Amino acid sequence: MTDRPVVGITMGDPAGIGPEIIIKALCRQDLYEVCRPVVLGDRNILSVACSSLGFDADSRVRINGISSPSMSKGVFKEIDVVSLSDLSPGAVMPGKPTVAGGRAMVTYIVKAVRMIQFHELDAMVTCPINKALMHEAGYDYEGHTQLIAELTDTDDYVMMLAGKKLRVTLVTIHCALRDVPDLISREAVYNTIRITDMALRTDFAIENPRIAVAALNPHAGEDGLFGAEEEDIIRPAIKMALHDGSFVYGPFPPDTLFFRAASSEFDAVVAMYHDQGLIPLKLMHFSDAVNVTLGLPVIRTSVDHGTAYDIAGKGKADPSSLVEAIRLAACMKENRASRQTCL
Repeated sequence: MTDRPVVGITMGDPAGIGPEIIIKALCRQDLYEVCRPVVLGDRNILSVACSSLGFDADSRVRINGISSPSMSKGVFKEIDVVSLSDLSPGAVMPGKPTVAGGRAMVTYIVKAVRMIQFHELDAMVTCPINKALMHEAGYDYEGHTQLIAELTDTDDYVMMLAGKKLRVTLVTIHCALRDVPDLISREAVYNTIRITDMALRTDFAIENPRIAVAALNPHAGEDGLFGAEEEDIIRPAIKMALHDGSFVYGPFPPDTLFFRAASSEFDAVVAMYHDQGLIPLKLMHFSDAVNVTLGLPVIRTSVDHGTAYDIAGKGKADPSSLVEAIRLAACMKENRASRQTCL
């Protein structure tokens, strides 16, 4: 069983729900059937989380400190941890973020990327961080994705939110709604389609993926009556992708498109802005959606939620998104390996 992918799980903000959902997720035997999970975090904090959940006593869960992922055997109920910080449990309280914790959470991410680059890990899964705390700790990035992109020298990448029934990628992400029309360009739409197509083939093992593109305006612009972006920008970008061999369709009115996609007519939807794509996605996959960064040379999946300080340390956090993120990361590794073999 040593040929299972080694998946690194970064602990996220020690004061958030990351430690709790890691313990809960890694108490599932089925995850050990698809990978060897290795936590990059803080053994002290994880031990406290394990005790507070009662898993160490009731379930005989063991927090196993290792110095390298190569030492992991992937044994159920032995949570392997490469401890990259030595935070005092008394100084890190659930729901009370600290700058020291912020520095630690970034260390986990950087180390995970380096371990993949040196072939010590096959993939990484990230637990939630606090972006403001990241800045306070001295790292001026918008979040995980921009840091990982810089570490891997990646310029073109795309955010996908994926569930079993719906996958969505975004042309624009975190920006004011009034700025969206100015940020949409032929190149931006085309690149999103191109990277989505490539990832569906390589990471999701879909031979001829069907990609639908959402319009920006109601009724797809109604022949220019409600806006010109469909004819001037989105449709030309689709034609460029069709010329490359992608199976791409649209632009479609968003109010009907997501129903069609959720009914398996398409393998993914390219949305123009954050809420256009993520409202329907989260309506269907509020607990089990996975955030995937497409276009990176490393495999990175993430939970689709934040640090949830309000429930940290209370035993209420749902690990479903993390479970699916681990499962997807392992699957992506296997799919990439199969594709390399075939080529």
